[in-house]
Amino acid sequence: MLFAASLALFATCQPVKLLHDDSSAQFFGIPQYDLDAESSFQKLVDQEQRQYLGHPTTVLLDDQKTVLVVYPRGHGKGAILYKKSEDGGKTWSERLPTPENWATSLETPTIYQIKTQVGGRRLLLFSGLYPIRLAISDDNGYHWTPLKAIGNFGGIVAMASLEVLKDGSLMALFHDDGRFIREKGAGERRFRVYKTLSSDDGKTWSEPIEILSDPILHLCEPGSVRSPDGRQIALLLRENSRKAPSQIVFSADEGKTWSQPRALPLALTGDRHAIKYLKDGRLFIAFRDMAEGSPTKGDWVAWVGTYQDLVAGKKGQLRFRIKDNKNQWDAAYPGVEVFPDGRVLTITYGHWTKGEEPYILAVHLPAKLLFGRKKSK
Repeated sequence: MLFAASLALFATCQPVKLLHDDSSAQFFGIPQYDLDAESSFQKLVDQEQRQYLGHPTTVLLDDQKTVLVVYPRGHGKGAILYKKSEDGGKTWSERLPTPENWATSLETPTIYQIKTQVGGRRLLLFSGLYPIRLAISDDNGYHWTPLKAIGNFGGIVAMASLEVLKDGSLMALFHDDGRFIREKGAGERRFRVYKTLSSDDGKTWSEPIEILSDPILHLCEPGSVRSPDGRQIALLLRENSRKAPSQIVFSADEGKTWSQPRALPLALTGDRHAIKYLKDGRLFIAFRDMAEGSPTKGDWVAWVGTYQDLVAGKKGQLRFRIKDNKNQWDAAYPGVEVFPDGRVLTITYGHWTKGEEPYILAVHLPAKLLFGRKKSK
């Protein structure tokens, strides 16, 4: 019934189509719609001839129009590049000036906006490996501090996610495999997920606290989301040994303790989950598809379902293939933003043109693609 209802609703949204052979719907058990050829949805953010551009993250400012994006000039490392859109991602500025030492970034930058305890707005930009460093802006990204170490520790994809806790403090999450948590780390065969806390709006951070590891699975890149009632935090985790699907854990005590890892459905198996609530309360999760045997493995995809689907381990409602990656895996560390009119903007890098270096693309999903469907039961 859900499949038929979705097809009927999509009839009003042409020329969007199902993947030709229906193989993805059969593989995942939910409809998957192919947006790859929908050029009207796509906007170029940045491209440089013979230069790899990768791994962007985004933030939508309070005016609900201005989007900031940061990304490395290289694969997971390189000078941090910075652009702005003042019209919701339809057009983009030239590369904006940055502090000099942003050129020394060694990792994927991540960016967040928080509300300070005195009612202002602050932007936090992290750069990982050893040591994790932070830049701050208190004027909506017009001016930034240089990158500065937050402590005597490092990590990979720092910070993969950030949550504001009920007491007003911040919890930032990252992972490491022993190589960067301390200077000149030796590395180990075990991935560990850490949290670090800040009680002063991100100025200073605690020593890292390990919250999760597994003797077999390589759990990393935690993507966090709160339950609709605010009582629970879920982390969706990449499984980097490729021995199992992606995993999920839950905390009901503001990150003090966590449940044992449990496998996510294949429909959510992939890397670097970026999670936002849609206007009707469902979740939109963009990521790189890495499900073994998936017809869209390695592509930029998104999943739509409810938080309860995560709790119950259900397949969800539907998926999108946002863009076909002309590479087996190298693409799709996405940013996701949701606008007041229900439109979704998602931005990432990938091998979008065969024979060319990866570049940064924005895709706009109109509200009519996302709303009006029955929620999964």
